[in-house]
Order: sequence, then C-alpha cells, then structure tokens
Amino acid sequence: MALWDQLGGLFGSEEGGVSGAVQQLLERNGGLSGLVEKFQQGGLSEVVGSWVGTGENLPVSAEQIQSVLGNEQLAALAEKVGIDPQQLSANLAEYLPQLVDKLTPNGALPEEGGLLSHGLDALKGFFKH
Repeated sequence: MALWDQLGGLFGSEEGGVSGAVQQLLERNGGLSGLVEKFQQGGLSEVVGSWVGTGENLPVSAEQIQSVLGNEQLAALAEKVGIDPQQLSANLAEYLPQLVDKLTPNGALPEEGGLLSHGLDALKGFFKH
C-alpha cells in the first residue's frame, strides 16, 4: 500500500478536504522536507522551524499559506478536494502546524523514506477530534 493510501486511511474526511489537500500538498512539494523547504524559502523559516522543533508551534495565517504555496497551487488543490481556495488556506493554516509537529516528534525531519515508521502512529485520529 502506498504512503498516500495509508495517510488517507488515517485521516478522516470530516475536515473539509484538509486530509486530501495535505496528501496532495506533500506529493506536489517533495514530501515533508520539500514542504518545509518551501516555507523556509518563503520567508517563514522561524515559523516552520517551530513546527518541526519540540517547542511551541508558531501560528501561520491563511495569507502566509497563500503567499508560500501560491494561488495556482492552492486553486488546484482546492478544486481537487472540492472546497474553496480561501477555505483551504484557512484550514491549512489551522492544521498544518500541528501536522508537521506530529510528523516530527523528535524535533527533526524524518530520514527519506522513514515517514511511515516515524510519524504515522502519531497521526491516527489527528483529524478525528
């Protein structure tokens, strides 16, 4: 079973397409490390670093999500999961810090290919609260 199928099985669909959008976001940006790098390049190194690190997660706004990911990518993701791009940005702003935090429980990005053993147990029920 592919990583994305396993992620999909862990995420509920209750959160307005966020689980599908996160899967697509990771696929389109080179996995977790690629997504973190995109936020760093977008001027949010301190913010994304707080999500990976073991301290408190700094917040991110929907506007910052939009700035980093770009309108085109957000529109494509929103269309794929069936929600409005602005709603997707807001949902990602709410859940992405927590998700990255859960995927990096030791304060570091998992080794390439180590995502399955490194973070999926922590994600069970993440979108089912």
